[in-house]
Amino acid sequence: MADNHPASAAPATGLLALRDRIDAVDRELLALLNRRARLALEVGELKKKEGSVVFRPEREAQVINGLKAVNGGPLPNECVAPIWREIMSASRALETPTRVAYLGPAGTFSEEAALGFFGASIVRVLCASIDEVMHATTSGAADFGVVPVENSTEGVVARSLDLFLTTPLFIIGETSLMVRHNLMRKTDSLDGVKAVCAHPQALAQCHRWLSHHLPDAERRPVSSNAEGARLASLDADCAGIASQRAAAEYGLHVVAPAIQDDAHNRTRFAIVTHPDRHPAPKASGKDCTSLVVSVSNRPGAVHDMLVPLKNHGVSMSRFESRPARSGQWEYYFYVDLQGHPDEPPVSAALQELRAACAYFKVLGTYPIDTH
Repeated sequence: MADNHPASAAPATGLLALRDRIDAVDRELLALLNRRARLALEVGELKKKEGSVVFRPEREAQVINGLKAVNGGPLPNECVAPIWREIMSASRALETPTRVAYLGPAGTFSEEAALGFFGASIVRVLCASIDEVMHATTSGAADFGVVPVENSTEGVVARSLDLFLTTPLFIIGETSLMVRHNLMRKTDSLDGVKAVCAHPQALAQCHRWLSHHLPDAERRPVSSNAEGARLASLDADCAGIASQRAAAEYGLHVVAPAIQDDAHNRTRFAIVTHPDRHPAPKASGKDCTSLVVSVSNRPGAVHDMLVPLKNHGVSMSRFESRPARSGQWEYYFYVDLQGHPDEPPVSAALQELRAACAYFKVLGTYPIDTH
């Protein structure tokens, strides 16, 4: 009988050799990361002397975009941003802890957005509502807040937009998250579900699936999807709609994955902070400027508001209206412009736009999300 050991041993030897080489590269990477961390600490000391802030979103965007531009593969570009955000997050944590407020409890999509933008090396400030996120950031309990502002299926998150009118906070960054809603419960079956607990937006985004598969189940709105998952972990008759992270957090079975009606469902989040604690980001080359404006209730007023943008060649990527709640059929308009106020065309357009508006507020200017 032929001896098969030598033939089977050759691939193992090759695999072991490759693993040894990977281990050697990992040690080189660790040494380089520590070298980078020491440089980051030196930068931090200089920033302390100058009185400048630790976190600069435009600088981090430039670093990531620059690395993507020179990336030769095989590592895909979409992997570059999350890797370097974690590296930069760990470096920032060496200088000072970054406190980030977002909608809790653990396992929400807001948490996923916060960790994706800032990295995992943050102090997590979990809040019960969007109002509480804004309050924590305004009061200084958190350095930054992360709030949802728009969903590709259900449109704007009205409460976030309304709060921009009444708080001093402004936007310094954005991040967009692919949202996959999963139905989860204590038992691995759809049988016997009497109630589905989730945030109202999630219930709306899964309307068709729920109507078809669980037509008799109560749809119970709660403060967050993770709260729905938590409630499902306490009651076998309930199911939650939430992320895979929430299912793992609360020990639930995902009985139906990706039940959102729109397969490409995305939610956009704004990163907010107080202007007294953080300056507006400088131009990065790929920026967005967000405004809220209102105009007098007269014929042609909205048209006149848009003329300065056309005259100066400034593109508008978003235009939403919200009632002013004055009882006079007046509206606020939320506008996103491409560009930065430091750029002459944008500056000129904003100056003329301000003159044409009854109310004018820059909500923030920040690097465009390139995830």
